[in-house]
Amino acid sequence: MTPYVSAIVVSYNTREMTLDCLRALRADLTGTPSEMLVVDNASADGSAEAVKREFPEVRVIQSGRNAGFGAANNLAMAQARGELFLLVNSDAFLRSGCTKALMDCLERHPDAAVAGPRIVRPDGSLQISCYRFPSPLRALLENLFVASLFPNHPVLGDYRRWAHDCEREVDWVIGACMLVRRKAFEEVGGFDERFFMYAEETDWQKRMRAVGWTVWFTPAGEAVHVGGGSGQKSRAAVEAFHRSKEDFFRKHYGAPGVWTNRLTSVAGALCRVPAYTALGLIRRGDRTALLRRREWQDVLRWNLSVERRTMQCL
Repeated sequence: MTPYVSAIVVSYNTREMTLDCLRALRADLTGTPSEMLVVDNASADGSAEAVKREFPEVRVIQSGRNAGFGAANNLAMAQARGELFLLVNSDAFLRSGCTKALMDCLERHPDAAVAGPRIVRPDGSLQISCYRFPSPLRALLENLFVASLFPNHPVLGDYRRWAHDCEREVDWVIGACMLVRRKAFEEVGGFDERFFMYAEETDWQKRMRAVGWTVWFTPAGEAVHVGGGSGQKSRAAVEAFHRSKEDFFRKHYGAPGVWTNRLTSVAGALCRVPAYTALGLIRRGDRTALLRRREWQDVLRWNLSVERRTMQCL
């Protein structure tokens, strides 16, 4: 049977989570003509062997190196046979009916290239999964509090205070789980492999929208994302995030865009670090305030650093 949906999971040293992900994925795909592909990015924990042992029907592609999220998905999409690509992080677990809800969403919106579900953390709380595209104007609005003051404004606001409780068109959805049309992939190509981690799905969906496709969110489907609730990120992950963000600005807005983002980010951090420090003292070590202070300290540290390799590209 020719598959209609090709489900793709990228695995890198996440053996147990990958197996749990595939169990949930297999259950959700029951009754849908589908195939499952796992790209193993040279894991050292026996992930590929474990997948082959428990899921003999899964096609395991061993990349031979840690190629990153985008490159690994490109490898799988080039070999996939479905009309739709279901991209799922190894730390994301689909709840029953998620795939069907995403398929229905694409059917309702023929011009949609991507549909994303509601994402929740393991404790059931909402994870923001839709965002506005980064831009010099967006950097100004978000870092200088304008977006916070007008959260529901169609231009000035963003999706951060939205309950993610209705189906709507959005700028882009996170790559933890998304259903993508093959036609859109064939038109714009795959992920830009220069983005090793972070911003690759942002860039991809921006390119799709540039040629007329739309992106939709639907709360009818839901997935649990462990990564969204992991708390403090490692130093390497923080640096990868900021590096990819700068690469995105450089690609789409050039050096002026990069510097606008840097300057507004510094201004935003200089306002927020003292505020969250004071809040943490008032609330006697409030964990959320401490985490937010640490995040903005990372923003400040990164944007004031003179040792970043990305500086060499300007």
